[in-house]
Amino acid sequence: MANLFDITLLCSPLYVSRHVTCALLFISLAQTQNVVVFQPSYLTATGPTVTAFLLGNTSDISLNLRTASPSNTTGSIDSPSCVAELTQWVLTREQVGKTAVRIQLRLDKSLHLCGENETDTDCCPKPLCVLETLQVSACVGGTPQASLLIQARIHALLVPANTGSDNKTVIPNQVYQPLGSCPCDLTLRSCDVRCCCDKDCSTEDLELFVSDCLPGPFGGQVSPAPDYQCSVQSSENSPDWFPFLCVNSPAENNPYLGLFYQGNAITPKPGPSFQSPVLSAPVPVNVYIQGSPIFTLNDQYFTIPQKVLGQCVNNAPVAFLKNFEVECATVLRSCPTGPPLQTLPTDLRIKVKNGQGGEVMVDVIDEVATDLSQFVSSTDSDEGLVCENVTLALDYQFYWKGNGITSITLTRTVGTITLNSIVALTTKYSAVFLNGEFMAEPNSGNPGYQVGRPVIAGFVDTLDNDTDSVQRTSLNLWKPVSNGHCSTAETKPVLFGENSTSGCLLAISQQNLTQCDLLRETVSSLQADLITATLVAKSGNPDPLTMTEWVNISFVTLNSSTTMEDTTSSCHGVPSHQHIHVWSLITGIVEGVPQREIQALQVSSSLSHWALDCGGGDVSPCVDPMESQLFPITSSVTFIDIPVDTGPPKTRFQINFTEYDCNRNDVCWPELAFPITKYYTGEPYSQSLAKGLILVFFFIAASILGTPWRQIRQAWK
Repeated sequence: MANLFDITLLCSPLYVSRHVTCALLFISLAQTQNVVVFQPSYLTATGPTVTAFLLGNTSDISLNLRTASPSNTTGSIDSPSCVAELTQWVLTREQVGKTAVRIQLRLDKSLHLCGENETDTDCCPKPLCVLETLQVSACVGGTPQASLLIQARIHALLVPANTGSDNKTVIPNQVYQPLGSCPCDLTLRSCDVRCCCDKDCSTEDLELFVSDCLPGPFGGQVSPAPDYQCSVQSSENSPDWFPFLCVNSPAENNPYLGLFYQGNAITPKPGPSFQSPVLSAPVPVNVYIQGSPIFTLNDQYFTIPQKVLGQCVNNAPVAFLKNFEVECATVLRSCPTGPPLQTLPTDLRIKVKNGQGGEVMVDVIDEVATDLSQFVSSTDSDEGLVCENVTLALDYQFYWKGNGITSITLTRTVGTITLNSIVALTTKYSAVFLNGEFMAEPNSGNPGYQVGRPVIAGFVDTLDNDTDSVQRTSLNLWKPVSNGHCSTAETKPVLFGENSTSGCLLAISQQNLTQCDLLRETVSSLQADLITATLVAKSGNPDPLTMTEWVNISFVTLNSSTTMEDTTSSCHGVPSHQHIHVWSLITGIVEGVPQREIQALQVSSSLSHWALDCGGGDVSPCVDPMESQLFPITSSVTFIDIPVDTGPPKTRFQINFTEYDCNRNDVCWPELAFPITKYYTGEPYSQSLAKGLILVFFFIAASILGTPWRQIRQAWK
């Protein structure tokens, strides 16, 4: 039994390159015995290359190509023949797997159109260069087993005689001519593609893109004259108002006049440039703030080697309260003679402005490195050039208070390196800002969080004096890079006020799905690495020693609605999605800016059911236990604003009987008691109440002394 693949091909002709691109769409597995077929069995070729497949038992198959012609009696194509003929096509075959052969036919002829006096026979005498029917027969011992019919209809390549030049068409002054005669004619003495008004385009050129001409005035298709022009009206088909209301206007006076014109020169805005920018002189600051550069006593930037755009820069300014730690790789071919690899303590003892009107000097402490394995690639040779006192590391410690620097300590690590040939040296540079015993950390607001700044998180760390302190960390989301796999994915911090969803792809095979407990543990470990904190800061500048400024993070696992059991090819309860809910509240306003604080933070994990998908013809993951499929692991964050309480809660009467609510209806029944009710605001309430009581008194007196009461008294007597 031989495996036979039924392959459906979709072929799309490309008119520019005259190639046919065939895409494999569907493969279905069938069983047969000693049968070969062509897929597809019929092709229409419009380019010089044709590709098809021969499927089945192809071990003893020979291929023969000939030109087919219809029978004189029946009109159909002759039956397949194993006799090959000489054609202008080259037949090649390539084995693809055990039961498939890729067959390719390539036209061995030039497709350029013959010139008037050209004697070369390898050209096309007319635009329709090739029009023939080819038959490829698959034979076994002289007996045809299958055949492939190819209808070739190939046009000659129309290449302009002049391939074009850098000269451009001169467009007349557009102030006086609307858009010129053909605005899309950009190349002189050459046909511009899709420009149907280009006089350089021949009839054959226009046939290629006549249906895709550039529309509108830019393609030379100026709008026709409107109906109100007297020149377009006729006596046979004219409206009732003609000719009294038609307009006589010259053709040059149209809506497109002056669309392009030579006006005043506009100074262009500076854009990005690959040239080295000219740096202006530094402007010293009086008081240091977070992020401002630190200056030396002679008003120059205080610099330390750092990484800028992935490259190490020897003279990079140091920013106030910005910690960093970098490594720079250098290839040494000889001993260094200058900074930063060769430094002297006297050169490093620099006077720095402290930001409060004074100065501080860098205190240098030297250390000699005995183990060079973390700095030099190899130290196994003792012979060669010896380089002494090479600077291996510069570690700065800046002590600060308020907006100034109190002292600076530099630890310089030096060592002796032996150069036997070429040595790769890794130097380390760092800067740490310390406020007492605590390292300076960037804040995310003062005091409320600012939108777009990282959410501050942390975990409890007990100090030597049994005091609880919060060690800062961050909440992270997935940041897929490269191919998007979780093995190469990076993380990004959660930014306050910005909802986000991201993820990565994890390759899972059938073998992994047989170990569901290990799979769930692996996914849980990947998601747990995103959030290692147990606390989140309420404000943007929390105190690490004040526990009331931190909120506990709650972790919740959302169970699936249906209970499913693990099988040999599927696993349930995989925590593939991790969602962060952040509730924030506006607690006040400082200088007109709302101050937002985090009230609660919840991390929830959603469980998914993972199973291999073998539909669509791709059955290899279900057959091969090592073949893998990609499953998504996602993370997201949502920020929820807690509404501010604007007043006392409504009563049940105001909620249920809305028709009596004067704020929600046009008719207010309590207003009928004007002017003694609170709804009357024409005058003070005390005056309206007094006048109202006087009116009530007169009403009662008039009622008692009036006619009805007089009749009642008479009847009583």
